[in-house]
Amino acid sequence: MKKRRILSIFMGVVILLLTVTGCSGDVEVSQGVTDTSIKVGNTAATSGAFAMVGVPFNAGIQAYFKKVNDEGGIDGRMIEFVHYDDEFDPVKGKAFTEQLINDDKVFAIVGHFGTPTIGATVDLLKETGIPTVYFAAGISDLYYEDANSVEEGRGLFPVQPIYVTEGRLIVARAIEEHNAKKIGVIYTNDDAGKDLLAGVENQIEKLSGDYSIIKEQVNPGATDVSSAVLKMKNEGVDVIIAASIQATFPTIVKELINQGLDKPVFTTYVNADAATIANFAADYTSLSNKFPIYSNSWLSLDNEDELQAFIDGITEYGEPDYAGNAYAMAGWIAGHFMVEGLKRTAEEGLTWENFMKAMEDEFKIPMGGTVDFRDGNRIGTQSMALLKVSQDASTWEVVKPMENLNDILSRVE
Repeated sequence: MKKRRILSIFMGVVILLLTVTGCSGDVEVSQGVTDTSIKVGNTAATSGAFAMVGVPFNAGIQAYFKKVNDEGGIDGRMIEFVHYDDEFDPVKGKAFTEQLINDDKVFAIVGHFGTPTIGATVDLLKETGIPTVYFAAGISDLYYEDANSVEEGRGLFPVQPIYVTEGRLIVARAIEEHNAKKIGVIYTNDDAGKDLLAGVENQIEKLSGDYSIIKEQVNPGATDVSSAVLKMKNEGVDVIIAASIQATFPTIVKELINQGLDKPVFTTYVNADAATIANFAADYTSLSNKFPIYSNSWLSLDNEDELQAFIDGITEYGEPDYAGNAYAMAGWIAGHFMVEGLKRTAEEGLTWENFMKAMEDEFKIPMGGTVDFRDGNRIGTQSMALLKVSQDASTWEVVKPMENLNDILSRVE
């Protein structure tokens, strides 16, 4: 009986190894890879309050994969995309992430979506070692300057900017554009809001001069932020930083309008989409004296060839209605990075280790700057432009071109 048990355990280990590092021809591969397919996936909010982000985001990923598959795939292998709707719920997000890794046995996660789910699964991703390409959020848990092992985040490849860094940038922009001294921050009690606040506080501490911060917390998705806005009004702040993402930002803007507080507003790049403006457009256009509302952008529409490639791709392989959607662009970029990593890995064998080695390079971001994963860097892109809501509240207009964060910060430090 003892011998049988030992043999059973041994065979179980053999089966597990074959599952994780199976064989395709004479080239070693990891889970999710067959002779004809490569399985990748994500969990994202495609219903509920954040469906306005998750649906076009996933449409961008799928359109890119359809385009690549139509062109022959990755050395003949078709990309299979598995998706689960977590409704922006971290409990569901973690369960679905575990399902993708352990049951669906995807080769990699692509477009890992949303601050709650990312925060709940970062440790899981590092523990399993599964490569994860592109995060649709910029929480500080993704920031690593020396990721030389899987435990230190080597398998994580963030492309978007990290919120802490962006918070520092927003302070620099507020000073440069409006000579701000007293900076108000309305922040949500979640990872995104607190990380942005941490960046703001970090930057103010670095400055020499008479700078101060007035801060007030609100709940994510709050429908009443009147007390927070009233505090900003009573304190006489020079500018207001809305450290919140899509569900709360429009509420803050509408309450500023309601209370007649016409100070410049700065917010995160996550809100830089026409769909977000639409939630407060009617209130904003009714103002005779419009206060400026700024955001950042790590994407640029100046490269006409790259922009046209996205428009053509999303139109032919996805949803034509998303041709001007920033979230669909982000999904397209996520798909691009996944494919680039697969292409660079294929000849060496599609294993997790080979994939990580192939990704440790500098990449050009379609419709954007660059991101550098060399030397353990996992800090996202550091190139951003400054945007402002147009007078008719129909779009975001470019105020300052794409610049490196260090160059911007150097002008006010």
